[in-house]
Amino acid sequence: DALPISDGGRPDNTGRGYVLRRILRRAVRYSHEKLNATKGFFSTLVDVVVQSLGNAFPELKKDPDMVKDIINEEETQFLKTLTRGRRILDRKIQSLGDCKTIPGDTAWLLYDTYGFPVDLTGLIAEERGLLVDMESFEEERKAAQLKSQGKGMGDEDMLMLDIYAIEELRSRGLEATDDSPKYNYKSDANGNYEFEGIVATVKALRREKAFVDEVTSGQECGIVLDQTCFYAEQGGQTYDEGYFVKEDDISEDKTEFTVKNAQVRGGYVLHIGTLYGRLRVGDKVRLYIDETRRRPIMSNHTSTHILNFALRAVMGEADQRGSLVAPDRLRFDFTAKGAMTTAEIKKTEEIANEIIREAKTVYAKDCTLAAAKAIQGLRAVFDETYPDPVRVVSVGIPVEDMLADPSSPAGSVTSVEFCGGTHLQNSSHAGPFVIVSEEAIAKGIRRIVAVTGEIGRA
Repeated sequence: DALPISDGGRPDNTGRGYVLRRILRRAVRYSHEKLNATKGFFSTLVDVVVQSLGNAFPELKKDPDMVKDIINEEETQFLKTLTRGRRILDRKIQSLGDCKTIPGDTAWLLYDTYGFPVDLTGLIAEERGLLVDMESFEEERKAAQLKSQGKGMGDEDMLMLDIYAIEELRSRGLEATDDSPKYNYKSDANGNYEFEGIVATVKALRREKAFVDEVTSGQECGIVLDQTCFYAEQGGQTYDEGYFVKEDDISEDKTEFTVKNAQVRGGYVLHIGTLYGRLRVGDKVRLYIDETRRRPIMSNHTSTHILNFALRAVMGEADQRGSLVAPDRLRFDFTAKGAMTTAEIKKTEEIANEIIREAKTVYAKDCTLAAAKAIQGLRAVFDETYPDPVRVVSVGIPVEDMLADPSSPAGSVTSVEFCGGTHLQNSSHAGPFVIVSEEAIAKGIRRIVAVTGEIGRA
């Protein structure tokens, strides 16, 4: 794999990139299941390849660290779903009885939702003396292609809660989703986070613009629960991903739902994804967020607040005009008369990193909108409508102290903002903060893109 990557190849879902992905994922599965290798084992082999083949293939010596990064990234990506995919395949094999063929729809689900190349599923099946129904797999693939090429509404539009759906849920007396568990996590001094999983009850199932009582394997659907620890996309922060497992499932073939998106409409959080098994309204499910996705999002969100404060310190006035908080980067739009100078960008970065190094506690508290607005120096987005009560996030100074003395200069010496996002518990957990670009996006509005943590160290 080191050779094609050095030659410009990248793991992908099409063409030569897919050949590379298939080889890598086969190897990842073999090393973890058969050799009990630890994560990162593959990239350590790059040096051996460079040493033995470097003279014959000089491009190997150009940038071995880049090759290691790509291999590590692909391994991390696949390991997220390898265990869950294997569990589904093992359960399906157990439920086959005397049948020696793995159904095509199972192979397609493993391919489409869990990233298993079909030849990998075939290899695992072969080890158990089984076959994959390739004819049925190809039918599933063609059906999916036709669906994606089809005119009209996409899957998510067919699932999304529109005003009629919201009204229907309200008329049933369904209360808004309690999403406060999204804030239930704790951390240690090294920035390792432990996220609390919860058990929730299925309150509504949505398919093809209608509420249904039951969904079955392979179906895309939207699920509304009584409570959730998933963050639904809002306030510039992207959604959580993860999965649910049905509680008290006595069947061999456990029901699992992969969450690919989470959106909030009218107070109801809709979890969008694909089901394996069978799920009915009233069933209980255990929730698992993708922690390796949530953690960098938290770093980037807290760092966005720190950047906002640093910009004000450097530029005097810089009003927020928008933001995006994703796992791999943060984006911040603000008002400015012109481009920032190199010195101003450097100074902004330095102030942000200083706040991170100072290891300040990050405080968050819900309070009345009137009391929060009285805090001097508190930052809010122009023209944004905030709920009442509103959540206030402060870096370094307890929100209670500012509420007790709203005219104190606290708001001007630290970052204080209205925000419902998920944040770090200490600024030091963000790791290095690096500004990647600063550019104009409209007259009088500039955009900064920055990275933090592991990406910031790279």
